[in-house]
Parts: sequence; structure tokens; C-alpha cells
Amino acid sequence: MSSNAVPGALWERTVKVATAEQTHALGSALGGVLVPGDLLVLTGELGAGKTTFTQGLGEGLGVRAGVISPTFVLVRIHPNLPEGRRPGGPDLVHVDAYRLGSAAEIDDIDLENTLDSSVTVVEWGRERVEHLSDSRLDIELHRTVGGTDSALDSAETGQDAVLDFDPEDDDEPRTIVFRGFGPRWSHVPEILEENA
Repeated sequence: MSSNAVPGALWERTVKVATAEQTHALGSALGGVLVPGDLLVLTGELGAGKTTFTQGLGEGLGVRAGVISPTFVLVRIHPNLPEGRRPGGPDLVHVDAYRLGSAAEIDDIDLENTLDSSVTVVEWGRERVEHLSDSRLDIELHRTVGGTDSALDSAETGQDAVLDFDPEDDDEPRTIVFRGFGPRWSHVPEILEENA
């Protein structure tokens, strides 16, 4: 594990992608192996690619196109399509927990009703959703600014990360760190072994 390891993680894999298209493709490949009940927690500064990655997950799951960040509605449910990539597969529940300050506020949006039958992706969910499941896949996305992984570097140096809010810079390289927690994620998914 790296010096940025999260306590309790059973494993950690780092994948570097060069473009938004590669971020999307990695999400799509991972979406192909997800099952109902999977909980994914996405973390990363604004513009890091959380929504692009989730759009790829949606494609891999075979849900209705049009996955966008649920910033103002908190939760969006994207139904699986009978003619999609995985007919009869799970729906995608996409949550933005940025404005939610606690696990109690997460409980208020009642994710328990869909958790077992859907794949649930929670942006900004770290330290807010761990109580929902004994297993989760933690995914941390970092933009590269000035040739270095700013958020990763800041964790090592103790300095604040440089945030780059340019939404037009979609093809900037990213570093994506995956961590597995609990029995469901006791082993690294093959797709991450291939891309590490």
C-alpha cells in the first residue's frame, strides 16, 4: 500500500489515465463486473472526473444514457434498459453527498430502499456512507496539475492541494486510486489488475 493508504482497506491499486475517454472506458469496464448491492464511494476535487467515470459505469451497467451529476437533486436513479448492455442488470443510483454533513443526513435520503437491488455510487461520500454496507469500493480521482498529482503530493507534504477548476480541460491526465473494503471487495477485480 502507498503512504496515502486508507485504514481498513484490504488492497489498493492505482491506475493512470491520459484522457476523459480513458476515464470513461475504465468506468465502463468496471461497470461490467458490478452487481446489485455494490457501493462505490467517489472522492476527488472538482473537475477530477467523478461524473465522467460514473457515466462510464452507467454504460457498463447498461442503464439509460444521460448520467449527470446529481448536485442539486442529491439522488438520481438511472434504470437498467432491457435493450442495454446488461439486460436485467441493476439500476444505477447516483448520489452527490457534498452538501450532506453527516451519516444521519445520508440516512434521510433513504438509500437503504435501493441499496440491495442497485449499484450505488456516492460522490463525496467518504466518512458519510460507510455505515450503509460492510463492503465498498473506494475510488479517489486526482487531476494532474503542472505535471504532478497535486492531491497526492499534498497528502505527502501536508500542504493544501492545488485545485484547478477549468471544466474545458477534459483530456488532462488523471490518477485513479481504487481501494477495496469488506468481503465483496476482498480481491482486486481483474479489470484493475489489467490496467494497473
